[in-house]
Amino acid sequence: MIRILLAEDQAMMRGALAVLLGLEDDIEVVAQVGTGTEIVPTAIEVQPDVALLDIELPGMSGLEAAAELAERVPGCRVMILTTFSRPGYVREAMAAGAAGFLVKDGPVEELADAIRRVLAGETVLDPDLAAATLRAAPNPLTSRERDVLAASEDGSSIADIAGRLFLSPSTVRNYLSAAIGKTGTRNKTEAALAARRNGWLA
Repeated sequence: MIRILLAEDQAMMRGALAVLLGLEDDIEVVAQVGTGTEIVPTAIEVQPDVALLDIELPGMSGLEAAAELAERVPGCRVMILTTFSRPGYVREAMAAGAAGFLVKDGPVEELADAIRRVLAGETVLDPDLAAATLRAAPNPLTSRERDVLAASEDGSSIADIAGRLFLSPSTVRNYLSAAIGKTGTRNKTEAALAARRNGWLA
């Protein structure tokens, strides 16, 4: 049996996935979690063959958990299953050690097949998303520019962002100005939206 850890914050979606995967003769969902912070401790405890992770989870993102799983539970293969079909996320998932990236609107038979292929050592990507990733420009933002943009998403002022990130206001302005230029936008709000849309803030 292929032992699956399922991480999904929407209880109804999590339950439905568990039931559908459980109908496969060779797949067993051995653990279900609703937050990112539960993923690694649960994986250490149950030692799944494959961890099926959403990206946006409370406490820790699926991408962060994937990187930690690669370190702490190396025998577990990681697949990202998400509604967020952004090329930037695919790059980050692969960099974090994920072996698969699929969107949630596909048939469960394809998901089950992808799980088997990942366990056999293959890398499985949604074909449309793989093509979009190859076409998309790489992330032009530095890690500090990403931090500052992400901190500005909630409408925080320059002073608030500076305080939160332990930077001077003038340094924050410089990072924001660079990010606005690189995203081809007019202000920090537009820059944050464009970066988020491209998956550069994942």
